[in-house]
Amino acid sequence: MRCEICGKKVIGRPLRVKIDGSVMQTCKDCSKFGKVQKEPPRSVRPRMPPRSFRVREPSYEVSEEFNTTIRMAREKKGWSREDLAKKIYEKASVINRVESGKMIPDIKLARKLENALNIQLLDKIEDEQPEENISSRKGGTTIGDIAHIKRN
Repeated sequence: MRCEICGKKVIGRPLRVKIDGSVMQTCKDCSKFGKVQKEPPRSVRPRMPPRSFRVREPSYEVSEEFNTTIRMAREKKGWSREDLAKKIYEKASVINRVESGKMIPDIKLARKLENALNIQLLDKIEDEQPEENISSRKGGTTIGDIAHIKRN
């Protein structure tokens, strides 16, 4: 376990410390920045699920030519703007604004339009890999990585 403030490896049990309303797991050195909390009795302590790695959800953006793509697909199906609006449970004014380019559809609306018209509006955004730095170590970012702690 690593200290949530400085990031040093904690030998033994970490101390639960309340700092500005937040309870953190810290090393003995960093416990002086707050008030040490008592451990809850074992029978009351909630069981924590095992840690798992978070899978990053891919990010999407609406393609640049969304308005003409939507209009052409709608016209190809022979639907009016009102027909399309009814099929995706939106107002016709929303379809008007999207097709005229005055409104960029959010991801939810874009998905509804994709499903109704059998088109592709969303492009996957490739996440850039962050540079190697202190925060890329296994324990993640700590407060000590962000703030400079003045030591006496």
